[in-house]
Amino acid sequence: MKFRFTIGRKIGLGFGIILFLFIVASVLTNSTLSNSRTKTDQVTEKINPSVESLKELNYQLMRSKLLITKWFYVQTGEDASDKKELRNLLDKEYPKLREKIRSFSANWSIEEKGIIEDIFLKTEQMFASYKDDIMSQLNSFATYDDAGVIFVVRGPFDELNLKFESIKDNLASLIDKQKANAIDNSTEMLDSFSTLQQVVIGLGFILVLGGILIAVFTVRSIVRPIYQLKKMLILMGKGVLPQEKIKNRKDEIGEMSVALNDLVDGMSRTTEFAREVGSGNFISHYQPLSNEDTLGAALLKMREDLRENERILEAKVIERTEQVVRQKEEIETQNQELEVLYKHVTDSIRYAKRIQEAILPPDSLVKRLLPNSFVLYKPKDIVSGDFYWIDEKEDKTMFAAVDCTGHGVPGAFMSIVGYNLLKHVVNNNNFTKPSLILDGLNEGVSETLHHGHEEAQAKDGMDISFCTINFKTFELEYSGAYNPLYIVRNGELLQTKADKFPIGLFVGQERKKFTNHSVQLQKNDCVYIFSDGYADQFGGPDGKKFMAKNFRDLLLSIFEKPINNQKEILNNTIEEWRGHLDQVDDILIIGVKI
Repeated sequence: MKFRFTIGRKIGLGFGIILFLFIVASVLTNSTLSNSRTKTDQVTEKINPSVESLKELNYQLMRSKLLITKWFYVQTGEDASDKKELRNLLDKEYPKLREKIRSFSANWSIEEKGIIEDIFLKTEQMFASYKDDIMSQLNSFATYDDAGVIFVVRGPFDELNLKFESIKDNLASLIDKQKANAIDNSTEMLDSFSTLQQVVIGLGFILVLGGILIAVFTVRSIVRPIYQLKKMLILMGKGVLPQEKIKNRKDEIGEMSVALNDLVDGMSRTTEFAREVGSGNFISHYQPLSNEDTLGAALLKMREDLRENERILEAKVIERTEQVVRQKEEIETQNQELEVLYKHVTDSIRYAKRIQEAILPPDSLVKRLLPNSFVLYKPKDIVSGDFYWIDEKEDKTMFAAVDCTGHGVPGAFMSIVGYNLLKHVVNNNNFTKPSLILDGLNEGVSETLHHGHEEAQAKDGMDISFCTINFKTFELEYSGAYNPLYIVRNGELLQTKADKFPIGLFVGQERKKFTNHSVQLQKNDCVYIFSDGYADQFGGPDGKKFMAKNFRDLLLSIFEKPINNQKEILNNTIEEWRGHLDQVDDILIIGVKI
Protein backbone atom coordinates (compact mmCIF):
# COMPACT_ATOMS: atom_id res chain seq x y z
CA MET A 1 0.00 0.00 0.00
CA LYS A 2 1.38 3.37 -1.07
CA PHE A 3 2.12 5.72 1.82
CA ARG A 4 0.04 8.95 1.97
CA PHE A 5 1.21 11.98 3.92
CA THR A 6 -2.29 12.94 5.06
CA ILE A 7 -3.36 16.07 6.95
CA GLY A 8 -3.66 14.06 10.17
CA ARG A 9 -0.07 12.86 9.83
CA LYS A 10 1.17 16.36 9.08
CA ILE A 11 -0.55 17.78 12.18
CA GLY A 12 0.55 14.77 14.27
CA LEU A 13 4.20 15.33 13.30
CA GLY A 14 4.07 19.00 14.35
CA PHE A 15 2.39 18.28 17.67
CA GLY A 16 4.74 15.35 18.27
CA ILE A 17 7.74 17.70 18.12
CA ILE A 18 6.07 20.15 20.54
CA LEU A 19 5.08 17.29 22.88
CA PHE A 20 8.67 16.00 22.92
CA LEU A 21 10.00 19.43 23.93
CA PHE A 22 7.27 19.71 26.60
CA ILE A 23 8.25 16.31 28.06
CA VAL A 24 11.90 17.40 28.22
CA ALA A 25 10.88 20.60 30.06
CA SER A 26 8.64 18.63 32.45
CA VAL A 27 11.39 16.11 33.29
CA LEU A 28 13.88 18.89 34.04
CA THR A 29 11.31 20.81 36.10
CA ASN A 30 10.34 17.71 38.10
CA SER A 31 14.00 16.91 38.76
CA THR A 32 14.69 20.46 39.99
CA LEU A 33 11.56 20.52 42.14
CA SER A 34 12.44 17.14 43.67
CA ASN A 35 15.91 18.41 44.56
CA SER A 36 14.41 21.61 45.97
CA ARG A 37 11.92 19.59 47.99
CA THR A 38 14.83 17.61 49.48
CA LYS A 39 16.60 20.86 50.41
CA THR A 40 13.39 22.25 51.88
CA ASP A 41 12.82 19.10 53.97
CA GLN A 42 16.41 19.40 55.19
CA VAL A 43 15.75 22.96 56.37
CA THR A 44 12.24 22.44 57.82
CA GLU A 45 12.69 18.98 59.42
CA LYS A 46 16.29 19.14 60.65
CA ILE A 47 17.95 22.55 60.62
CA ASN A 48 15.05 24.78 61.74
CA PRO A 49 14.03 22.41 64.60
CA SER A 50 17.70 22.37 65.64
CA VAL A 51 17.77 26.17 65.77
CA GLU A 52 14.50 26.29 67.74
CA SER A 53 15.75 23.66 70.21
CA LEU A 54 19.01 25.58 70.73
CA LYS A 55 17.02 28.78 71.31
CA GLU A 56 14.88 26.89 73.85
CA LEU A 57 18.10 25.74 75.59
CA ASN A 58 19.27 29.37 75.70
CA TYR A 59 15.91 30.35 77.25
CA GLN A 60 16.23 27.55 79.85
CA LEU A 61 19.70 28.78 80.80
CA MET A 62 18.39 32.34 81.24
CA ARG A 63 15.48 31.06 83.35
CA SER A 64 17.85 28.99 85.49
CA LYS A 65 20.03 32.03 86.10
CA LEU A 66 17.02 34.11 87.11
CA LEU A 67 15.65 31.38 89.40
CA ILE A 68 19.00 30.62 91.12
CA THR A 69 19.43 34.37 91.67
CA LYS A 70 15.99 34.50 93.32
CA TRP A 71 16.95 31.44 95.37
CA PHE A 72 20.08 33.25 96.60
CA TYR A 73 18.56 36.64 97.30
CA VAL A 74 14.92 35.94 98.19
CA GLN A 75 14.28 34.19 101.52
CA THR A 76 11.45 31.72 100.89
CA GLY A 77 10.39 28.26 102.00
CA GLU A 78 11.04 24.99 100.24
CA ASP A 79 7.53 25.00 98.73
CA ALA A 80 7.97 28.36 97.00
CA SER A 81 6.86 28.25 93.35
CA ASP A 82 10.19 29.64 92.07
CA LYS A 83 12.13 26.88 93.85
CA LYS A 84 9.79 24.21 92.53
CA GLU A 85 10.17 25.67 89.04
CA LEU A 86 14.01 25.57 89.31
CA ARG A 87 14.02 21.95 90.51
CA ASN A 88 11.65 20.97 87.68
CA LEU A 89 13.89 22.73 85.15
CA LEU A 90 17.06 20.99 86.40
CA ASP A 91 15.56 17.51 86.86
CA LYS A 92 13.02 17.26 84.03
CA GLU A 93 12.94 20.07 81.47
CA TYR A 94 16.70 20.25 80.82
CA PRO A 95 17.34 16.46 80.47
CA LYS A 96 14.36 16.17 78.09
CA LEU A 97 15.60 19.07 75.94
CA ARG A 98 19.16 17.71 75.98
CA GLU A 99 18.02 14.37 74.51
CA LYS A 100 15.92 16.20 71.92
CA ILE A 101 18.94 18.26 70.79
CA ARG A 102 21.12 15.15 70.66
CA SER A 103 18.60 13.50 68.32
CA PHE A 104 18.88 16.51 65.98
CA SER A 105 22.69 16.64 66.29
CA ALA A 106 23.02 13.27 64.53
CA ASN A 107 23.03 15.22 61.23
CA TRP A 108 25.49 17.91 62.39
CA SER A 109 29.17 18.22 61.58
CA ILE A 110 31.81 16.80 63.93
CA GLU A 111 32.73 20.33 65.01
CA GLU A 112 29.12 21.20 65.85
CA LYS A 113 28.67 17.95 67.77
CA GLY A 114 31.79 18.77 69.78
CA ILE A 115 30.48 22.25 70.58
CA ILE A 116 27.07 21.04 71.80
CA GLU A 117 28.61 18.28 73.94
CA ASP A 118 30.95 20.88 75.48
CA ILE A 119 27.91 23.08 76.17
CA PHE A 120 26.10 20.13 77.79
CA LEU A 121 29.17 19.38 79.94
CA LYS A 122 29.52 22.98 81.14
CA THR A 123 25.80 23.31 81.68
CA GLU A 124 25.62 20.17 83.78
CA GLN A 125 28.65 21.35 85.78
CA MET A 126 26.92 24.69 86.35
CA PHE A 127 23.64 22.98 87.33
CA ALA A 128 25.61 20.72 89.70
CA SER A 129 27.03 23.86 91.28
CA TYR A 130 23.46 25.15 91.64
CA LYS A 131 22.47 22.07 93.59
CA ASP A 132 25.64 21.40 95.63
CA ASP A 133 26.86 24.92 96.35
CA ILE A 134 23.66 26.96 96.62
CA MET A 135 20.40 24.97 96.74
CA SER A 136 21.68 22.43 99.28
CA GLN A 137 23.13 25.18 101.47
CA LEU A 138 20.21 27.64 101.40
CA ASN A 139 17.59 25.03 102.21
CA SER A 140 15.65 26.74 105.01
CA PHE A 141 14.76 30.13 106.44
CA ALA A 142 17.50 29.72 109.09
CA THR A 143 20.29 29.30 106.51
CA TYR A 144 19.45 32.68 104.95
CA ASP A 145 20.17 34.30 108.34
CA ASP A 146 23.42 32.37 108.88
CA ALA A 147 26.34 34.62 107.86
CA GLY A 148 28.67 31.62 107.59
CA VAL A 149 26.41 29.89 105.07
CA ILE A 150 26.03 33.09 103.06
CA PHE A 151 29.82 33.53 103.02
CA VAL A 152 30.33 29.95 101.77
CA VAL A 153 27.64 30.29 99.07
CA ARG A 154 28.71 33.75 97.87
CA GLY A 155 31.87 32.53 96.08
CA PRO A 156 30.19 29.85 93.91
CA PHE A 157 27.27 32.19 93.23
CA ASP A 158 29.60 34.95 91.92
CA GLU A 159 31.36 32.42 89.66
CA LEU A 160 28.08 31.52 87.98
CA ASN A 161 28.11 34.64 85.80
CA LEU A 162 31.43 33.61 84.20
CA LYS A 163 30.17 30.07 83.59
CA PHE A 164 26.86 31.36 82.25
CA GLU A 165 28.49 33.82 79.82
CA SER A 166 30.88 31.12 78.52
CA ILE A 167 28.01 28.73 77.86
CA LYS A 168 25.88 31.51 76.35
CA ASP A 169 28.69 32.54 73.91
CA ASN A 170 29.24 28.96 72.76
CA LEU A 171 25.50 28.44 72.34
CA ALA A 172 25.14 31.67 70.34
CA SER A 173 28.00 30.52 68.06
CA LEU A 174 26.28 27.15 67.50
CA ILE A 175 22.94 28.82 66.74
CA ASP A 176 24.70 31.02 64.15
CA LYS A 177 26.24 27.94 62.53
CA GLN A 178 22.83 26.24 62.25
CA LYS A 179 21.33 29.39 60.78
CA ALA A 180 24.21 29.53 58.28
CA ASN A 181 23.42 25.91 57.28
CA ALA A 182 19.83 26.91 56.61
CA ILE A 183 20.99 29.85 54.46
CA ASP A 184 23.39 27.57 52.50
CA ASN A 185 20.60 25.08 51.74
CA SER A 186 18.31 27.91 50.66
CA THR A 187 21.05 29.30 48.39
CA GLU A 188 21.52 25.90 46.75
CA MET A 189 17.78 25.67 46.20
CA LEU A 190 17.70 29.13 44.59
CA ASP A 191 20.65 28.19 42.34
CA SER A 192 18.77 25.12 41.12
CA PHE A 193 15.74 27.29 40.33
CA SER A 194 18.01 29.70 38.44
CA THR A 195 19.33 26.80 36.36
CA LEU A 196 15.79 25.62 35.72
CA GLN A 197 14.87 29.14 34.60
CA GLN A 198 17.69 29.18 32.05
CA VAL A 199 16.68 25.74 30.74
CA VAL A 200 13.02 26.74 30.48
CA ILE A 201 13.98 29.94 28.64
CA GLY A 202 16.08 27.90 26.20
CA LEU A 203 13.32 25.38 25.62
CA GLY A 204 10.87 28.24 25.25
CA PHE A 205 13.01 29.74 22.51
CA ILE A 206 13.16 26.36 20.77
CA LEU A 207 9.39 25.96 21.14
CA VAL A 208 8.81 29.41 19.63
CA LEU A 209 11.12 28.68 16.70
CA GLY A 210 9.60 25.24 16.19
CA GLY A 211 6.11 26.74 16.41
CA ILE A 212 6.96 29.25 13.69
CA LEU A 213 8.27 26.51 11.41
CA ILE A 214 5.23 24.32 12.06
CA ALA A 215 2.96 27.31 11.42
CA VAL A 216 4.64 28.02 8.08
CA PHE A 217 4.35 24.37 7.10
CA THR A 218 0.71 24.24 8.18
CA VAL A 219 -0.17 27.42 6.25
CA ARG A 220 1.37 26.15 3.03
CA SER A 221 -0.03 22.62 3.14
CA ILE A 222 -3.32 22.99 5.07
CA VAL A 223 -4.49 26.54 5.68
CA ARG A 224 -4.36 27.76 2.06
CA PRO A 225 -6.43 24.87 0.67
CA ILE A 226 -8.85 25.23 3.58
CA TYR A 227 -9.13 28.94 2.80
CA GLN A 228 -10.12 28.09 -0.77
CA LEU A 229 -12.83 25.76 0.55
CA LYS A 230 -13.96 28.54 2.87
CA LYS A 231 -14.43 30.95 -0.02
CA MET A 232 -16.53 28.37 -1.84
CA LEU A 233 -18.70 27.75 1.25
CA ILE A 234 -19.22 31.49 1.69
CA LEU A 235 -20.44 31.72 -1.88
CA MET A 236 -22.73 28.76 -1.27
CA GLY A 237 -24.19 30.51 1.76
CA LYS A 238 -25.00 33.47 -0.52
CA GLY A 239 -26.75 31.19 -2.98
CA VAL A 240 -23.99 31.47 -5.61
CA LEU A 241 -22.48 28.38 -7.21
CA PRO A 242 -18.70 28.48 -6.89
CA GLN A 243 -16.80 28.75 -10.18
CA GLU A 244 -13.41 28.08 -8.61
CA LYS A 245 -12.18 24.50 -8.53
CA ILE A 246 -9.63 23.12 -6.11
CA LYS A 247 -6.72 21.24 -7.64
CA ASN A 248 -7.00 17.51 -7.17
CA ARG A 249 -4.98 16.27 -4.18
CA LYS A 250 -4.37 12.87 -2.70
CA ASP A 251 -5.58 13.75 0.78
CA GLU A 252 -8.73 14.64 2.71
CA ILE A 253 -9.01 18.12 1.16
CA GLY A 254 -9.19 16.63 -2.32
CA GLU A 255 -11.98 14.32 -1.19
CA MET A 256 -13.84 17.28 0.30
CA SER A 257 -13.68 19.25 -2.97
CA VAL A 258 -15.25 16.36 -4.88
CA ALA A 259 -18.15 16.10 -2.45
CA LEU A 260 -18.70 19.86 -2.22
CA ASN A 261 -20.44 20.32 -5.56
CA ASP A 262 -23.06 17.72 -4.60
CA LEU A 263 -24.18 19.86 -1.70
CA VAL A 264 -24.46 23.23 -3.41
CA ASP A 265 -28.13 23.20 -4.32
CA GLY A 266 -29.51 21.57 -1.14
CA MET A 267 -27.38 23.70 1.19
CA SER A 268 -28.51 26.86 -0.53
CA ARG A 269 -32.18 26.27 0.32
CA THR A 270 -31.46 24.86 3.77
CA THR A 271 -29.35 27.91 4.73
CA GLU A 272 -32.07 30.27 3.66
CA PHE A 273 -34.70 28.43 5.71
CA ALA A 274 -32.47 28.36 8.80
CA ARG A 275 -31.94 32.11 8.48
CA GLU A 276 -35.69 32.72 8.40
CA VAL A 277 -36.36 30.55 11.44
CA GLY A 278 -33.47 32.13 13.34
CA SER A 279 -34.94 35.59 12.74
CA GLY A 280 -38.28 34.50 14.28
CA ASN A 281 -40.18 33.87 11.06
CA PHE A 282 -41.89 30.62 12.03
CA ILE A 283 -44.30 30.58 9.05
CA SER A 284 -41.60 30.44 6.35
CA HIS A 285 -42.04 27.67 3.79
CA TYR A 286 -39.57 24.85 3.46
CA GLN A 287 -39.81 21.71 1.37
CA PRO A 288 -37.46 18.84 2.27
CA LEU A 289 -35.32 17.45 -0.49
CA SER A 290 -37.06 14.06 -0.19
CA ASN A 291 -38.97 11.84 2.18
CA GLU A 292 -35.64 10.51 3.45
CA ASP A 293 -34.24 14.02 4.07
CA THR A 294 -33.38 13.71 7.80
CA LEU A 295 -31.92 17.24 8.01
CA GLY A 296 -35.04 18.75 6.43
CA ALA A 297 -37.37 16.93 8.83
CA ALA A 298 -35.22 18.03 11.77
CA LEU A 299 -35.39 21.69 10.63
CA LEU A 300 -39.18 21.53 10.44
CA LYS A 301 -39.33 19.98 13.94
CA MET A 302 -36.94 22.69 15.21
CA ARG A 303 -39.20 25.42 13.82
CA GLU A 304 -42.21 24.04 15.73
CA ASP A 305 -40.19 23.63 18.97
CA LEU A 306 -38.81 27.17 18.76
CA ARG A 307 -42.29 28.58 18.18
CA GLU A 308 -43.61 26.78 21.34
CA ASN A 309 -40.54 27.75 23.42
CA GLU A 310 -40.92 31.41 22.50
CA ARG A 311 -44.52 31.37 23.70
CA ILE A 312 -43.58 29.69 27.01
CA LEU A 313 -40.64 32.07 27.59
CA GLU A 314 -42.79 35.13 27.05
CA ALA A 315 -45.24 33.87 29.69
CA LYS A 316 -42.39 33.11 32.14
CA VAL A 317 -40.82 36.55 31.61
CA ILE A 318 -44.08 38.23 32.52
CA GLU A 319 -44.50 36.03 35.62
CA ARG A 320 -40.88 36.48 36.83
CA THR A 321 -41.04 40.22 36.30
CA GLU A 322 -44.04 40.42 38.61
CA GLN A 323 -42.23 38.29 41.25
CA VAL A 324 -39.09 40.46 41.11
CA VAL A 325 -41.16 43.62 41.58
CA ARG A 326 -42.92 42.11 44.62
CA GLN A 327 -39.64 40.86 46.16
CA LYS A 328 -38.00 44.25 45.63
CA GLU A 329 -40.80 45.96 47.50
CA GLU A 330 -40.57 43.42 50.37
CA ILE A 331 -36.79 43.87 50.65
CA GLU A 332 -37.09 47.65 50.74
CA THR A 333 -39.70 47.39 53.51
CA GLN A 334 -37.48 45.00 55.55
CA ASN A 335 -34.44 47.28 55.12
CA GLN A 336 -36.42 50.23 56.45
CA GLU A 337 -37.56 48.18 59.46
CA LEU A 338 -33.98 47.04 60.15
CA GLU A 339 -32.68 50.61 60.00
CA VAL A 340 -35.29 51.73 62.53
CA LEU A 341 -34.55 48.74 64.79
CA TYR A 342 -30.76 49.33 64.60
CA LYS A 343 -31.22 53.01 65.50
CA HIS A 344 -33.43 52.11 68.46
CA VAL A 345 -30.91 49.54 69.76
CA THR A 346 -27.96 51.91 69.30
CA ASP A 347 -29.79 54.78 70.98
CA SER A 348 -30.68 52.50 73.90
CA ILE A 349 -27.07 51.39 74.35
CA ARG A 350 -25.81 54.99 74.20
CA TYR A 351 -28.36 55.96 76.84
CA ALA A 352 -27.17 52.98 78.90
CA LYS A 353 -23.64 54.41 78.59
CA ARG A 354 -24.84 57.69 80.13
CA ILE A 355 -26.41 55.73 83.01
CA GLN A 356 -23.21 53.72 83.51
CA GLU A 357 -21.01 56.84 83.43
CA ALA A 358 -23.27 58.38 86.07
CA ILE A 359 -22.27 55.69 88.60
CA LEU A 360 -18.53 56.25 88.08
CA PRO A 361 -16.81 58.59 90.56
CA PRO A 362 -16.67 62.16 89.18
CA ASP A 363 -13.26 63.67 88.44
CA SER A 364 -13.67 66.14 91.31
CA LEU A 365 -14.03 63.27 93.81
CA VAL A 366 -11.03 61.45 92.33
CA LYS A 367 -8.85 64.57 92.57
CA ARG A 368 -9.98 65.25 96.15
CA LEU A 369 -9.50 61.74 97.54
CA LEU A 370 -6.53 60.72 95.33
CA PRO A 371 -4.95 64.03 94.30
CA ASN A 372 -1.82 62.51 92.73
CA SER A 373 -3.43 59.78 90.65
CA PHE A 374 -4.77 58.81 87.22
CA VAL A 375 -7.55 56.55 85.89
CA LEU A 376 -7.08 55.01 82.42
CA TYR A 377 -10.57 53.79 81.44
CA LYS A 378 -11.07 52.42 77.89
CA PRO A 379 -14.30 50.45 77.31
CA LYS A 380 -14.20 47.93 74.44
CA ASP A 381 -17.75 48.75 73.35
CA ILE A 382 -20.13 51.63 73.96
CA VAL A 383 -20.75 50.32 77.47
CA SER A 384 -18.24 48.51 79.66
CA GLY A 385 -17.94 45.53 81.99
CA ASP A 386 -15.15 47.29 83.94
CA PHE A 387 -15.77 50.06 86.48
CA TYR A 388 -13.80 51.89 89.13
CA TRP A 389 -14.99 52.90 92.62
CA ILE A 390 -13.64 55.50 95.08
CA ASP A 391 -14.92 56.55 98.53
CA GLU A 392 -13.63 57.49 101.99
CA LYS A 393 -14.46 56.18 105.45
CA GLU A 394 -12.83 56.56 108.87
CA ASP A 395 -9.85 58.61 107.59
CA LYS A 396 -9.21 56.00 104.90
CA THR A 397 -9.47 56.43 101.16
CA MET A 398 -10.95 53.35 99.49
CA PHE A 399 -10.63 52.62 95.79
CA ALA A 400 -11.15 49.57 93.59
CA ALA A 401 -10.75 48.36 89.98
CA VAL A 402 -13.50 45.89 89.07
CA ASP A 403 -13.69 43.57 86.02
CA CYS A 404 -17.16 42.04 85.62
CA THR A 405 -17.97 38.93 83.58
CA GLY A 406 -18.19 39.83 79.88
CA HIS A 407 -18.11 43.21 78.19
CA GLY A 408 -20.57 45.34 76.22
CA VAL A 409 -24.22 45.21 77.33
CA PRO A 410 -23.92 42.02 79.51
CA GLY A 411 -20.83 43.40 81.22
CA ALA A 412 -22.53 46.77 81.76
CA PHE A 413 -25.46 45.11 83.56
CA MET A 414 -22.99 43.25 85.76
CA SER A 415 -21.10 46.48 86.51
CA ILE A 416 -24.26 48.21 87.75
CA VAL A 417 -25.10 45.20 89.95
CA GLY A 418 -21.52 45.16 91.28
CA TYR A 419 -21.45 48.92 91.94
CA ASN A 420 -24.70 48.88 93.91
CA LEU A 421 -23.67 45.83 95.97
CA LEU A 422 -20.21 47.29 96.70
CA LYS A 423 -21.77 50.59 97.82
CA HIS A 424 -24.29 48.68 99.97
CA VAL A 425 -21.58 46.62 101.71
CA VAL A 426 -19.44 49.70 102.51
CA ASN A 427 -22.30 51.93 103.65
CA ASN A 428 -24.12 49.33 105.74
CA ASN A 429 -21.18 47.91 107.69
CA ASN A 430 -18.80 49.45 110.20
CA PHE A 431 -15.59 47.88 108.86
CA THR A 432 -13.08 49.14 106.25
CA LYS A 433 -10.85 46.09 105.92
CA PRO A 434 -10.72 45.13 102.17
CA SER A 435 -11.01 41.38 102.78
CA LEU A 436 -14.21 41.81 104.83
CA ILE A 437 -15.66 44.10 102.17
CA LEU A 438 -14.91 41.51 99.47
CA ASP A 439 -16.44 38.75 101.62
CA GLY A 440 -19.62 40.83 101.90
CA LEU A 441 -19.56 41.63 98.19
CA ASN A 442 -19.05 37.94 97.39
CA GLU A 443 -22.08 37.00 99.45
CA GLY A 444 -24.21 39.74 97.90
CA VAL A 445 -23.29 38.80 94.31
CA SER A 446 -23.89 35.13 94.98
CA GLU A 447 -27.34 35.73 96.45
CA THR A 448 -28.31 38.28 93.78
CA LEU A 449 -27.19 36.39 90.66
CA HIS A 450 -27.44 32.70 91.55
CA HIS A 451 -30.58 32.44 93.71
CA GLY A 452 -32.87 29.78 92.20
CA HIS A 453 -30.37 28.87 89.42
CA GLU A 454 -28.73 25.73 90.81
CA GLU A 455 -29.63 23.74 87.71
CA ALA A 456 -28.20 26.39 85.37
CA GLN A 457 -24.88 26.36 87.26
CA ALA A 458 -24.49 30.11 86.71
CA LYS A 459 -20.95 31.46 86.75
CA ASP A 460 -21.44 35.20 86.65
CA GLY A 461 -19.15 37.25 88.85
CA MET A 462 -16.25 39.67 88.86
CA ASP A 463 -12.52 40.06 89.46
CA ILE A 464 -11.45 42.93 91.69
CA SER A 465 -8.52 44.76 93.29
CA PHE A 466 -9.62 46.67 96.43
CA CYS A 467 -7.33 49.02 98.41
CA THR A 468 -7.58 51.37 101.37
CA ILE A 469 -4.92 53.99 102.19
CA ASN A 470 -4.53 55.94 105.42
CA PHE A 471 -2.60 59.00 104.22
CA LYS A 472 -1.73 59.89 107.83
CA THR A 473 0.06 56.62 108.58
CA PHE A 474 0.86 55.63 104.94
CA GLU A 475 -0.62 52.18 105.62
CA LEU A 476 -2.18 50.42 102.61
CA GLU A 477 -4.50 47.44 102.92
CA TYR A 478 -5.33 45.28 99.90
CA SER A 479 -7.47 42.30 99.02
CA GLY A 480 -8.16 40.96 95.55
CA ALA A 481 -9.89 38.37 93.42
CA TYR A 482 -7.53 37.27 90.62
CA ASN A 483 -6.21 40.82 89.97
CA PRO A 484 -2.96 41.56 91.89
CA LEU A 485 -1.54 44.78 93.39
CA TYR A 486 1.67 46.32 91.98
CA ILE A 487 3.82 48.75 94.01
CA VAL A 488 6.89 50.24 92.33
CA ARG A 489 9.48 51.35 94.87
CA ASN A 490 12.99 52.59 94.04
CA GLY A 491 13.00 50.89 90.65
CA GLU A 492 11.70 47.55 91.94
CA LEU A 493 8.20 46.19 91.35
CA LEU A 494 6.59 44.58 94.40
CA GLN A 495 3.67 42.31 93.60
CA THR A 496 0.97 41.30 96.06
CA LYS A 497 -0.93 38.33 94.65
CA ALA A 498 -4.69 38.08 94.72
CA ASP A 499 -6.81 35.13 95.79
CA LYS A 500 -7.43 32.66 92.96
CA PHE A 501 -11.23 32.73 93.07
CA PRO A 502 -13.66 35.39 91.85
CA ILE A 503 -16.38 37.44 93.46
CA GLY A 504 -19.60 35.45 93.11
CA LEU A 505 -20.17 32.05 94.71
CA PHE A 506 -20.40 29.38 91.99
CA VAL A 507 -23.17 26.88 92.59
CA GLY A 508 -21.88 23.70 94.17
CA GLN A 509 -18.65 25.27 95.46
CA GLU A 510 -17.69 26.01 99.07
CA ARG A 511 -17.66 29.70 99.92
CA LYS A 512 -14.11 30.96 100.58
CA LYS A 513 -12.79 33.92 102.57
CA PHE A 514 -10.60 36.59 101.00
CA THR A 515 -7.10 37.35 102.29
CA ASN A 516 -6.23 40.78 103.70
CA HIS A 517 -2.74 42.20 102.97
CA SER A 518 -1.15 45.18 104.74
CA VAL A 519 1.74 47.21 103.24
CA GLN A 520 3.62 50.15 104.79
CA LEU A 521 4.00 52.67 101.98
CA GLN A 522 6.97 54.99 101.50
CA LYS A 523 7.34 58.39 99.94
CA ASN A 524 7.36 58.28 96.09
CA ASP A 525 5.86 54.75 95.99
CA CYS A 526 3.61 54.18 92.95
CA VAL A 527 0.54 51.98 93.52
CA TYR A 528 -1.22 50.33 90.54
CA ILE A 529 -4.43 48.27 90.36
CA PHE A 530 -6.00 47.16 87.09
CA SER A 531 -8.12 44.71 85.11
CA ASP A 532 -6.66 42.14 82.68
CA GLY A 533 -7.70 43.98 79.50
CA TYR A 534 -4.36 45.79 79.03
CA ALA A 535 -2.16 42.68 79.20
CA ASP A 536 -4.61 40.60 77.07
CA GLN A 537 -4.67 43.05 74.13
CA PHE A 538 -3.50 41.52 70.83
CA GLY A 539 -1.19 43.51 68.58
CA GLY A 540 2.45 44.14 67.77
CA PRO A 541 4.24 42.83 64.67
CA ASP A 542 3.09 39.23 65.28
CA GLY A 543 -0.47 39.89 66.50
CA LYS A 544 0.26 38.45 69.97
CA LYS A 545 -0.89 39.44 73.47
CA PHE A 546 0.86 42.33 75.23
CA MET A 547 1.35 40.05 78.29
CA ALA A 548 1.71 40.87 82.00
CA LYS A 549 5.53 40.89 81.88
CA ASN A 550 5.61 43.66 79.28
CA PHE A 551 3.04 45.56 81.36
CA ARG A 552 5.27 45.31 84.45
CA ASP A 553 8.35 46.39 82.46
CA LEU A 554 6.41 49.39 81.14
CA LEU A 555 5.41 50.43 84.69
CA LEU A 556 9.05 50.17 85.80
CA SER A 557 10.08 52.46 82.93
CA ILE A 558 7.56 55.22 83.69
CA PHE A 559 7.04 55.22 87.48
CA GLU A 560 9.35 58.22 88.00
CA LYS A 561 7.40 60.39 85.56
CA PRO A 562 4.56 62.73 86.61
CA ILE A 563 1.32 60.84 87.16
CA ASN A 564 -0.51 62.46 84.20
CA ASN A 565 2.38 61.61 81.88
CA GLN A 566 2.17 57.98 83.03
CA LYS A 567 -1.46 57.79 81.93
CA GLU A 568 -0.62 59.29 78.52
CA ILE A 569 2.28 56.85 77.97
CA LEU A 570 0.15 53.86 78.97
CA ASN A 571 -2.62 54.92 76.58
CA ASN A 572 -0.27 55.66 73.64
CA THR A 573 1.63 52.41 74.15
CA ILE A 574 -1.45 50.15 74.03
CA GLU A 575 -2.88 52.04 71.03
CA GLU A 576 0.39 51.65 69.08
CA TRP A 577 0.51 47.96 70.09
CA ARG A 578 -3.11 47.39 69.00
CA GLY A 579 -2.61 49.02 65.58
CA HIS A 580 -5.42 48.06 63.21
CA LEU A 581 -6.68 45.19 65.40
CA ASP A 582 -9.88 45.47 67.45
CA GLN A 583 -9.75 46.05 71.20
CA VAL A 584 -10.42 42.63 72.75
CA ASP A 585 -11.56 43.64 76.25
CA ASP A 586 -12.31 46.62 78.50
CA ILE A 587 -9.16 48.31 79.84
CA LEU A 588 -8.90 49.84 83.34
CA ILE A 589 -5.77 51.01 85.21
CA ILE A 590 -5.65 53.14 88.38
CA GLY A 591 -2.30 54.63 89.42
CA VAL A 592 -1.56 56.48 92.68
CA LYS A 593 1.73 58.16 93.51
CA ILE A 594 2.46 58.61 97.23
